[in-house]
Amino acid sequence: MLLAGTAALLAPLPVFAETATKEKVMAALPKLKDFARQIVDKKQVPGLSIAVVYRDEVVLLDAAGVRDVNKPEPVDVDTVFQLASVSKPLASTVVAALVSDGTVSWDSRIRDIDPGFALHDELASSAVTVRDLFAHRSGLSGTVGNDIEEIGVPQGEILQRLRLAKPGYSFRSGYAYSNFGLTEGAVAAARISGKSWEEACEEKLYKPLGMTSSSSRYRDFVNQSNRAALHVPIDGVWAAFTRRDADAQAPAGGANSNARDLAQWMRLQLANGQYDGRQLIKKEAIDPSHVPASVRGVDPKTGNPSFYGLGWNVDYREHGVEWSHAGAFSAGARTLVHLIPGEHLGIAVLANAFPTGVPEGIAYTFFDLVFTGKPTRDWVAFGNEIFAAGYKASMKQSLAYLKPPASPAPALPPSAYLGDYRNDYVGDAKVSESGGALYLHLGPAGRRFPLTRFNRDLFVYVPYAETPQQRAGVTFLIGPDGRASEVTIENLNDDGLGRLPRVGAK
Repeated sequence: MLLAGTAALLAPLPVFAETATKEKVMAALPKLKDFARQIVDKKQVPGLSIAVVYRDEVVLLDAAGVRDVNKPEPVDVDTVFQLASVSKPLASTVVAALVSDGTVSWDSRIRDIDPGFALHDELASSAVTVRDLFAHRSGLSGTVGNDIEEIGVPQGEILQRLRLAKPGYSFRSGYAYSNFGLTEGAVAAARISGKSWEEACEEKLYKPLGMTSSSSRYRDFVNQSNRAALHVPIDGVWAAFTRRDADAQAPAGGANSNARDLAQWMRLQLANGQYDGRQLIKKEAIDPSHVPASVRGVDPKTGNPSFYGLGWNVDYREHGVEWSHAGAFSAGARTLVHLIPGEHLGIAVLANAFPTGVPEGIAYTFFDLVFTGKPTRDWVAFGNEIFAAGYKASMKQSLAYLKPPASPAPALPPSAYLGDYRNDYVGDAKVSESGGALYLHLGPAGRRFPLTRFNRDLFVYVPYAETPQQRAGVTFLIGPDGRASEVTIENLNDDGLGRLPRVGAK
């Protein structure tokens, strides 16, 4: 796969008739602002904020809409948003700064800088590097760790439990987008420097660039008075009731920032590590993050191969190489950063809603306005189609539970299911009874979920508050004594680690 990617890179790039100029960029900005307001007026998102950088100058900071649909305060360019996976290229920048200092290398073996970490496969454990983890080519599946983060397992425990997951593909021979693989690479790089990840972010990125509203801690976000709430659609109307603490995957999804701060970071990126005339990060340290390291799939915009660098999507389109990254929380956030380095042009879009393709729609429309003077298609609809397809796929397992069997087999008495269950990956689970109803308790805090009988020993529950229509199966295996000997929790079993035997007294 890497050879095919290399061949694509060696192919001659087309000659581009249209390039960005100051005049074109400035002419596009009023149209971009109007377009953003139209999106908010149509209630496609409750609020959004935008930053545009051109030739090391912040040429636009703009905002529209409200921070929270339940309150009147407007979004402004200083409103702090949760960035979700736009945290990844930020993390890549921080590690590049550590590499620049000589503290660590992109090719440092994790075993050397974090000896306690291991993968399931010994060969991968002995050889995996920071580069491998940032390129999503370690063999870890794309789901491992995400499921137990949802039930409150802390970062250190999740990273230790990754070794229990069998590889999703052979080491360095594939690609799977792993939040906790990248998190381990970042945390290990910071640890060898003697700092926590959050401290490294502040010292190496936020403070040098004057990003005074940016942080990689959830509590800092909550303490911001000017922050955007998360929103999800309920019966077609945006609702703000969800929360998302992403500290466990802080390098991969836990950063928070605003348009004003992200503009400074885009300047640093487009200048290859320079900022205000100073080389803050050596070019040889930051450049590898922009070079394809994995083939990630097919570019939906062009149909050509798409690549992943180190914390960055890398694509080759009509205006040369493009660096980008999207972010999304199903709890209600959408974000995007998109840079065209050959044109010295970049845009960041922050929105407080999910699911929506608005950030991509705004970015692609802006680039059209710059290069052709008008949109070439409805890019918001294009983005929405992609996210709707992804959302539909995520709901697929729920389809089996939309309609119960016409004649379901009766469940056993509640006492058959009650008790404690455990495995090393999920940890402890408990089934209890209250008022004649069964409840499943998961995670360190014993979060309680009602169980609804579906058919005999198969129950269903709602794992995520933001998607009450999404259900997962909870299946009990009944032993010869008429009691459950184990339980399999469907949404925790993507990697075959969701089967928990009964433990303790019955």
